[in-house]
Amino acid sequence: MSHKRIPKRKAAIAAGSVVALGAAALVLPNAMASQTDQADAPRTFKAADASDVAAQLASRLGDAFAGSYYDAGRQQIIINVVGDDSEVVNEIREAGAVPNQVDNSTATLKAAARTLRTDATIPGTAWSVDPKTNEIRVTADSTVTGARWNQLTSTVKSLGSDVATVKRSSGTFKTFVEGGDAIFGGGARCSLGFNVTADDGSPAFLTAGHCGVAAAEWSDAQDGAPIATVDQATFPGAGDFALVKYDDPNTEAPSTVDVGDGKTVEIAQAAEATVGQQVLRMGSTTGLNDGSVTGLDATVNYPEGTVAGLIQTDVCAEPGDSGGSLFTQDGSAIGLNSGSTQAGPNSLNRDTHSAHTNLGPRLVAHGMTMQKASSSLGSTEPDQPVPSTSPYSGDQARLALWSMLDSALAHLPLLLMGQAEHPQSPVPRR
Repeated sequence: MSHKRIPKRKAAIAAGSVVALGAAALVLPNAMASQTDQADAPRTFKAADASDVAAQLASRLGDAFAGSYYDAGRQQIIINVVGDDSEVVNEIREAGAVPNQVDNSTATLKAAARTLRTDATIPGTAWSVDPKTNEIRVTADSTVTGARWNQLTSTVKSLGSDVATVKRSSGTFKTFVEGGDAIFGGGARCSLGFNVTADDGSPAFLTAGHCGVAAAEWSDAQDGAPIATVDQATFPGAGDFALVKYDDPNTEAPSTVDVGDGKTVEIAQAAEATVGQQVLRMGSTTGLNDGSVTGLDATVNYPEGTVAGLIQTDVCAEPGDSGGSLFTQDGSAIGLNSGSTQAGPNSLNRDTHSAHTNLGPRLVAHGMTMQKASSSLGSTEPDQPVPSTSPYSGDQARLALWSMLDSALAHLPLLLMGQAEHPQSPVPRR
């Protein structure tokens, strides 16, 4: 089933029970027990709060903490724990989260990932930690055969029972860039992710690192004059990220995302991703699409090399969406599109999964900030939801755009997108 698309806009880069108590009939001990139960009942949280709550609990629980995820349907934070320490369970409940006892500790999963990197870094493979299943999900594409397949499966088996699973995919990892309607450089087309202010105060934008290493100068029109120059780019390695500075220091480049139909979402901050969190992705090829975060700290072994620390989602994407923005309805920047699975052209479906560079650490490390949009730019009203692009409705899945059903990862190989996503914001006027 295909996603609906929002038409591409050739704009530049301006990325914006109560429990009823029968008091008279209750004796004091029962009343106190009811109050305690009510106090420890799971709270409802916004997805944006999940990473902070989980991080605080992780620091307090120590080795007992084994990951977390966000239950979008119930609006609850699930905290995985190892062991049966009642104090740990009570601390989680006091924080309003839901404890979930699991077998694999964080240390076990990290050790397993290190073993995979050491013994199974094979082109055509990818893996990520799935806190919902408390295991590492490994994917092998159609090029992984014979001795390489045996090497992969034996490595996974050596990790122990229920630590990791491996699945095959009929697709393959590919890297390519194509011409199109977004930002252009050296014959390649890539999407602008977010406009930012660099640490030296100059206006800049973010896109995929594999776009940044493909060309040094970028234009807002095919065969047009360059408007920006790559300042730094990472690919492969610890992410797929490029900072591109505008050549004109007077360029106004507010951090807004154009979502079509004259609407924009103002991006005010960067936020850490949480498994189960509902997100939007904007791309120059496919337009606006929605989905949820399905994995963190993902590793993808592209033919060009390994990229680590990625965010995995169930949002579809196609060639040309590279570098485009991953963000939330409330205006938090989450990541930049790196690659996606794709069974064939125009294969926008729920079996397509995509990987994104985790944006938050890059902004902090490089001293970048988001530039607030001016009031002259048209943006969505705070209480006006972004229109849904999901083909699902009702009890079938993602209730409208923002209540999506938790779905199992269908780990297919991640197809590196060389085209760009549609700029989060229109290309700024200089």
